[in-house]
Amino acid sequence: MLSKHNPNQREQLEMVALDELVPEDHLVRKIEKTIDFSFIYDLVKDTYSDIGRPSIDPVILIKLTFIQYTFGIRSMRQTIEELKTNVAYRWFLGYGFHDKVPHFSTFGKNYERRFKDTDLFEQIFYRILKTASEKNLISAEHVFIDSTHVKASANKHKFEKKVVRKETRAYQEQLQEEINKDREDHGKKPFPPDKFEKEESKEIKESTTDPESGYYVKDERTKQFAYSFHAASDRNGFVLGTIVTPGNIHDSVILEPLVDRVIEKVGKPRAVAADAAYKTPAITKYLLEHEITPALPYTRPRTKEGFFRKHEYVYDEHFDCYICPAGEILNYSTTTKEGYREYKSPKHVCAACPFLAKCTQSKEHQKVVTRHVWQEYVEEVDHLRHHKDVKPIYAKRKETIERVFADAKEKHGMRWTTLRGLKKLSMQAMLTFACMNLKKMANWTWRGPKMA
Repeated sequence: MLSKHNPNQREQLEMVALDELVPEDHLVRKIEKTIDFSFIYDLVKDTYSDIGRPSIDPVILIKLTFIQYTFGIRSMRQTIEELKTNVAYRWFLGYGFHDKVPHFSTFGKNYERRFKDTDLFEQIFYRILKTASEKNLISAEHVFIDSTHVKASANKHKFEKKVVRKETRAYQEQLQEEINKDREDHGKKPFPPDKFEKEESKEIKESTTDPESGYYVKDERTKQFAYSFHAASDRNGFVLGTIVTPGNIHDSVILEPLVDRVIEKVGKPRAVAADAAYKTPAITKYLLEHEITPALPYTRPRTKEGFFRKHEYVYDEHFDCYICPAGEILNYSTTTKEGYREYKSPKHVCAACPFLAKCTQSKEHQKVVTRHVWQEYVEEVDHLRHHKDVKPIYAKRKETIERVFADAKEKHGMRWTTLRGLKKLSMQAMLTFACMNLKKMANWTWRGPKMA
């Protein structure tokens, strides 16, 4: 039977408490029960004066950002608009029906005047992480590391080309010592200091809109200014630490400082899993020397099709030489300033070799095989890859850090940003991951933890 609803119910008057309108299992109730936000007062007390007009409660300001990042609202302006009509958000802030909501610019002004040059958001992130740890929800013996690109608020067609100095790697000094020692062990003269200190430069595209972003090229279709959000998570999907860099910084540069931060704030992991971008001699050396098991993937040979693979040239550790598929010896020649030993074949023998076409295209008929001075660490990682305890660790990557990034982009507005500058992007990263940790902790403690 066709029926029609009476629209006059819009004018109905009722006596109702705000608390009655928020469902018992709403996420804001779970969050409010999980953590006491009053700890924020101690974190910000030094940024407020004892004179002047009363300020907006700093807990309200921080809770506003938690509403924005937890529910994936695209801006603070939109968050304030939602607050006007959403009773659950009002309940979370402690507002009544008729309390006046702040202007959308309020948080921005407070950020510029009070929070900009502080570590407030980092402290909030680690306070939430500490609470999760106290509830025994953190399982940090295995740490999963990766990065994702966040599209910058910058027009990719507005840029200036600049020549800048290449940054020195953190391990550069140690590598230089190893190179000179290796050269001396092989009867070569060590490189003079000015050989290493010579500045190398590169040309980059710098955005005129957001100069602190980096030009990121993935393929022909994906070219844009972006930031990289580097993060480490545990096996349960809790984010243990994050670092933000311009989008043109390689992932491998950030692993060491990120792991150091996890060790300092959470504890030393037994294993670290990451993708192929992190499989470098420096990283494998760092992890193995710190007695952390690297769980890194197999990497396919980059040899041209139709040529011998590098693994077909066998390294003889005792005699420090390579043996080619034809049985000839490639002897040590030199160690480059990049840290690679060069092993070269005898030209006169190779010129008449029946395998020459599959070996090298050199005009001098000479095969050169390179080996990094820290290559033994990479080889050890390749051996560990097959270990029965290591294989399952790497397999968890797609269920941990990759899922964290997927959720952050799909549910928490991290696919792109309206903010500009590294400091503001670091704030966004800290708040996004803090909200995700808090949301997970709230859901788990509400129904009881479900350990992965």
